[in-house]
Amino acid sequence: MKTIAIIPARAGSKRLPNKNIMHLGNIPLLAHSIIFAKQHNFISEVYVSTDSKEIKKIAIQYGAKVIDRPENISGDFEPTVSALKHVLEDMEQVDNVILLQPTNPFRPENLLNEAFEIFNQENYDSLFTVSRNFQKLGKILDNKFKPFNYEIGQRSQDLEPLFFENGLLYITKAKLILDDVIISENAFPLEVNHIFANVDIDTNEDFEYAKYLLNKFEQK
Repeated sequence: MKTIAIIPARAGSKRLPNKNIMHLGNIPLLAHSIIFAKQHNFISEVYVSTDSKEIKKIAIQYGAKVIDRPENISGDFEPTVSALKHVLEDMEQVDNVILLQPTNPFRPENLLNEAFEIFNQENYDSLFTVSRNFQKLGKILDNKFKPFNYEIGQRSQDLEPLFFENGLLYITKAKLILDDVIISENAFPLEVNHIFANVDIDTNEDFEYAKYLLNKFEQK
């Protein structure tokens, strides 16, 4: 059974330009996910899909293989699955793909081991990580706030459990990706309630929060 990791890292980023090559700690943001992937011996190869020469250079420096992403699947609105599919199309037999997003640089140490064991033992076709949301959510309609997941006055600890896709990792059968699917209808949602699940870097504020957490955990 062959399992590979794919890290999609294109050059374009409107809200935080060049974020994938910005240094978080002493290394580029992209390198955190490469290093994490290479710590797991069940991953045969780590690939970075990119349209950037600078990202390509960093990926190779940290031991990943690079797949040059064509311009036609590198746009702002192109789904992630396009990059994954492009990596697989000219590759020999691959059974499983682990998607690691460079914008989620921190992951609990044993998370991927736990996730991959569940994925294999239960024979899921896909798995992704989620976290519980404890916020009181609502909509604004006609200038009025309409609660969505609670009633006014209800305690937050009594809310009906709701979860969000945190982006920490995804594991999918390669054959699904070739059919343009990352999360199947039967995907297993692995609950991860950890502070790292709140780090998803799209803005400068997100980046500053990540630097704060990195400094906090390094001090420990």
